[in-house]
Amino acid sequence: MILDILAQSARRRVERAKMELPPEKLSSWISKAETNSSGIREAFAFEKALRSEGISFICEVKKASPSKGIISQEFPYLDIALQYERAGAHAVSVLTEPDHFKGSDAFLWEISETVNIPVLRKDFIVDEYQIYQSKLIGADAVLLICSLLETAVLRKYIRICDELGLSALVEAHTKEEIFSALEAGARVIGVNNRDLRTFTVSMDNCIELREFVPGEIIYVAESGIKTRDDVSRMEKAGVDAVLVGETLMRSADKKEMLLYLRGGRL
Repeated sequence: MILDILAQSARRRVERAKMELPPEKLSSWISKAETNSSGIREAFAFEKALRSEGISFICEVKKASPSKGIISQEFPYLDIALQYERAGAHAVSVLTEPDHFKGSDAFLWEISETVNIPVLRKDFIVDEYQIYQSKLIGADAVLLICSLLETAVLRKYIRICDELGLSALVEAHTKEEIFSALEAGARVIGVNNRDLRTFTVSMDNCIELREFVPGEIIYVAESGIKTRDDVSRMEKAGVDAVLVGETLMRSADKKEMLLYLRGGRL
């Protein structure tokens, strides 16, 4: 299955990264980076941004995906992130997975240095090393996928995020995974309308699962958002935020498309 392939690829990347920058040196690099930074990133900025009035928008920067192939031949990622910010995005999601999404840690680092809104590292976290690495490259939040991580591991990873001032967007696809996220202490739960094992999409998934997430937990709908009507459905269902990727990436005018999704005119 594709999710297993992505996880195996991530494990190989982690082992290479550990050889280049051993774990015992990573913490000291983080401390040096924070000391030398011109501006200290606000702790938990991602989840704070998603608590703004009305539905929040997490806008994705990605070049490709396993199911769609190359989405954006030209990929001016900094310009795309700035367009999102100018159009009122609450956060930017950046794909850093290089093998199947054509992402890069460098994309996230440069975007985090350019925009003034929080940045989510969207990758396949299979090792705590990646969480520390995310802090080093400028992320404000990381994606933790329940399909890849048992409850005890989720709990451990959320604790590490808390220590680093990072938010964790914990992604679920089923009721059982939501219960795992809640047991692990998730404060932000994203329900993926796309089944990562088959890549089929059902917009009803996040609506049907809404009742299982307490109101104090930030609830995010991921995947399948294409129109203003889709956003309105999410609002009526009590969704706090939407993560929009392909719809924006395929739009010639990303700023105009985001304005439309937010309720303006296309």
